[in-house]
Amino acid sequence: MKTSYEYVVVGCGGIGSATVYWLSREAGPEVLGLEQFHLGHDRGSSEDHSRIIRLSYHDPAYTALTPHTYEAWSEVEEESGIRLVFKTGGLDLESVEDGPVYLHQYTGAMDAAGIPYEELSAGEIMARFPQFNLDESVRGVYQQEGGLVDAGKGNAVHIALARARGATVLDETPVYSVRTIGEGVEVETAAGTFQAKRLVVAAGAWTNRVIGHLGYEIPITCTQEQVTYFQTPHLREFTPDRFPIWIWHGGPDYSFYGLPVYGAVGSKAGQDAGGDVVSVDTRTFDPNPRVLARLRGFLERHIPRSLGPELYTKTCLYDMPPDREFALGSLPETPQVVVFCGAGHAFKFAGLVGRILSELAMEGRTRYQIDAFRLDRPALTDPDYEQTLAM
Repeated sequence: MKTSYEYVVVGCGGIGSATVYWLSREAGPEVLGLEQFHLGHDRGSSEDHSRIIRLSYHDPAYTALTPHTYEAWSEVEEESGIRLVFKTGGLDLESVEDGPVYLHQYTGAMDAAGIPYEELSAGEIMARFPQFNLDESVRGVYQQEGGLVDAGKGNAVHIALARARGATVLDETPVYSVRTIGEGVEVETAAGTFQAKRLVVAAGAWTNRVIGHLGYEIPITCTQEQVTYFQTPHLREFTPDRFPIWIWHGGPDYSFYGLPVYGAVGSKAGQDAGGDVVSVDTRTFDPNPRVLARLRGFLERHIPRSLGPELYTKTCLYDMPPDREFALGSLPETPQVVVFCGAGHAFKFAGLVGRILSELAMEGRTRYQIDAFRLDRPALTDPDYEQTLAM
């Protein structure tokens, strides 16, 4: 087996598979992707049928990138012939008294990027989407480009296209150690030792286990989250052509989101960052009854016809820096190693972030504005930085 490559990517979930793909467009057989589990596994945060994709975001650092995210997915769709993005429209919702807190952040960020949107009252939302049952205090922001991206297909398409260009992708291949050799790296794995000019780490909750070999660590809080599919008897009301993706902004203890019926025959919803703090060793695959009860109570109040018997609940891991923003860039004093941490909200950006990581690996710079996500910001370097998990 070939043991020397230009580029090695550790982790082949959403971000890693996209990175392997974009690198393969330039370097083909000089790209190696390493996945510690089987491809398409459910141990991390890149599995399942559907993930929200949207132009709306809480900060201009993201709205400057969101249009390019759609462009990256579109290029992959065109090359593969497989549809991955489905536009349903998207609603950001907040119950307000003195005035919206979260929605103002979202509208301000979209204004900065020139992204169009509509501000709606509770009555206007229910007139357009009668599936909702909202108090008069609720306000909404509707953005027509919101929708879903097929996560499982997206990962598989990225890998398939990369392999077609000659890239090597090895699954069931955990990394045992990483060390620098001059201006390159050496990666010891279950399949042997590989050398490369550049290393990209897209290992999610396992990030520190990889970069820790190089004496570096990102402060990450890992939580076990979950989504539930409900067997609503009112399927036609919740299909992608009639029901939008939605996010309810209520702070760190009361934020929820949901998607229309896609992939599984049931409506999908979850609480954002509502799970318990775990590690990759202590996490389980068991649903958290507290989180499920809180979600069901929310849906009973606001989207009652989406409910039905529980089809199933799936768990995943969030890997979140203290400010819950992306961590993206080259390691200090080790520029041949590029790292990404997605903060529990990155899959929608996977195609674009893969492109950015490939540019950083190949050229040492990127055409996209990523300064807000640098690795030397206070949230990642100040041990007294106050953690926030709300978005």
